[in-house]
Amino acid sequence: MSHPLTLATGLAELGLDLSADTQQQLLAFRDLLLKWNRTYNLTALRDPAQAISHHLLDSLAILPHVGTGPLLDVGSGGGLPGIPLAIARPQLAVRMVDTVQKKATFLQQAAIELGLKNVAVDHARVEEMHGQYAQISSRAFAELKTFVELTRHLLAPGGCWLAMKGMRPDDEIAALPTDIIVEQIIPLHVPGLAAERHLIRLVLPGAD
Repeated sequence: MSHPLTLATGLAELGLDLSADTQQQLLAFRDLLLKWNRTYNLTALRDPAQAISHHLLDSLAILPHVGTGPLLDVGSGGGLPGIPLAIARPQLAVRMVDTVQKKATFLQQAAIELGLKNVAVDHARVEEMHGQYAQISSRAFAELKTFVELTRHLLAPGGCWLAMKGMRPDDEIAALPTDIIVEQIIPLHVPGLAAERHLIRLVLPGAD
């Protein structure tokens, strides 16, 4: 199966209707990621076909659960899930942050080359950042307790955390601060990926 067809089939399985131009842009991001990866080691994956399932579709599996307010993606690394979300949702303001300079440089270059006007990038420690975000996402960034503790000053009133995990992280959930509410634990099916995936949606008391 060709790579464009693999992506299109996977998106259909996820129930996502993205234009042909958007799908081409997603594949262009995949190519850019793998190109930079040869020098900067942004991801362990080297296979272009695997990158569709393990990176693009894995990131986009959470799209139905992403709201409309500004999103901060923490520990973005190779731009996952931030850049696929920004490509799929051009009206969504996405800010990505990473402490590693070479990763932040890649993210900035990817946003420029892909023409993503809705993307901003910070090379910073998230605990030192300012601002308010309706949504704060992470994918393989840290345990849930650390994730919320480092970012809670950035969560807007009524906002939520979107933590992407593999297996259901019951131990991490049990270790959360007592004022954090686990609003949803959402099992995700990612086409072409034979592994468990979960999205953990967390809120503070009084959140809408």
